[in-house]
Formats: sequence, structure tokens, C-alpha cells
Amino acid sequence: MLPWNDRTGRLSWLKLVAFAGVVAPGLWLAVQAAAGLLGSKPVTEAIHQTGDWTVRLLLLSLAVTPARHIFNWPRLILVRRMVGVAALAYAVLHLGLYVVDQAYDLSKVASEIVLRFYLTIGFAALIGLAALGATSTDAMIRRLGAARWNRLHRIVYGLAVLAILHFFLQSKIDVTEPTLMAGLFLWLMGFRLMRRLNLAATPLQLAGLAVAASAATAFLETAWYALRTGVMASRVFLANFSIDIGLRPAAWVLIAGLLVAALALIRRPSRAPDRRRARPVPVAAGGAAE
Repeated sequence: MLPWNDRTGRLSWLKLVAFAGVVAPGLWLAVQAAAGLLGSKPVTEAIHQTGDWTVRLLLLSLAVTPARHIFNWPRLILVRRMVGVAALAYAVLHLGLYVVDQAYDLSKVASEIVLRFYLTIGFAALIGLAALGATSTDAMIRRLGAARWNRLHRIVYGLAVLAILHFFLQSKIDVTEPTLMAGLFLWLMGFRLMRRLNLAATPLQLAGLAVAASAATAFLETAWYALRTGVMASRVFLANFSIDIGLRPAAWVLIAGLLVAALALIRRPSRAPDRRRARPVPVAAGGAAE
């Protein structure tokens, strides 16, 4: 079955748009490579881009569940598997390009993965994503059963932590994007905590979550720079209140969270929200659980 068709074999515009979206970064990377736009170290740049997209797509797959509930968009579940598998594909390409960068010396690649901590955790995340991808088919869902499948795919949260930590460590000095990814992940996990506590995702609750995730992001960035670079913590923290150097990750997390709250207010149903948790439906995600 074509990836943009639904289970009946008909074209799904939602899946078609999602497919175009997950393929676009790879196509753009190929165009850059063909046109010589990847700089003096094209393989290194390609490694970085594929790694960045792995983390972005992994978080996007985790954003499907909040979007389904907040915007009352149940059909969004149809693209979760595609986005999760795309994250795995970019992760595999990321590793493959690293092998190319090491002149196909597999023994050196293996030793580097073992000896360098940031490579070790990145490889562990890849193995985990591969396991989730292998069990993301309809046949494996039936074989494992819904309960076991959902328990297995919850390891995606830990894998996301490993992927973001790998992002931080390889970024060395400038950790702006890793911090942003970490802040968005905190928001996504905060939403899941709200559901676990049976808290309705009202616009006010979502606004509060945005503020909390933003504050946590600011403290995370402050702690990272203070511990890793020795920069005075107060200088890093106060940068969040200045726009001279552009908006910091904490500000973007706040903006994103408040935008979700505003959209939730616009789309708020007239009836009272149902706080009952729906039974988890095992829709394969290639690395994305509820």
C-alpha cells in the first residue's frame, strides 16, 4: 500500500501532506549536496542535518497525541507511524553518513561509539528506535497484543531523552537548538502528566503548562552553560529577558505553548470537556507512544 493511502486504498490528503513533509528535508539535503551548498565539509554538515531532523521528527511524533486531544483531531493518529518511521530513517542515514566520514572503517566506528559517551548514547537511541520501528507493523501489533505493544513503545520517552542529550553533547558550545528541543519535550511530557492526573486540557491549564515549560527551559539552559562552560549563571539566565541577541529557547517554548493554548480556546467545544481517558489504541508509530 502506498504511504499516502488510507487502509481502504484511497488517497488520504493528510497522509500525503505528512509524507511530503517528512521527505522534504532529505530531498533538500540531496539538492544541497548536488549543488555544492554543504560547505567545506559536506559530509559533516549532512551528518548534522540528519541528526537534527531525527530529533525534530521524534518530537513531532510525540506531539501527535497532544494535538489529537487539544484540537479534537482524531484522524491525526493516521500519520504518527509515518513520522516515527521517518525519524528512524533519518537516524539510520545519520549513522551511515558517520561511517562515510570515517572512510568506511567499521572497526574505528565501533571503537568511537564505545569510547565516546555522546556517540554511545546516540547509538543506544538508534537501537531503541530500530526496535520500535521493527514492531510498528500491524502484524507485530496483533502478535504482541495492544497492552504489551503500548508498554514497549513507551520507551520512546527515554529514547527522546537520549537523543536530546546526544544533541547537547555534540553541539558543544552553542546549545540553542538542543535547549529548544528539550523545552518542547518538557511541554510534551507535561501534557501527558496532565492527562495521567485527569486534568482537563483547558486553555488556562495549557497556558500554565507553557509558562512552566518555559521556566524549566530557562533553568536548563542556565545550568548547562554554567556547568559546561563556566559562564556566570546569572548572565545566562538574564539573557532570557533581553532581545538584543534574539529570543532565547525559553521564549520560543513560551510562545509555542501560548499559541497552542490560544488555538485550544478558539476550537473549544461548547460542551464540557470529557475527562475520561480513552482506552489506548495501538496505532503503530515507529517510535511514538501515547
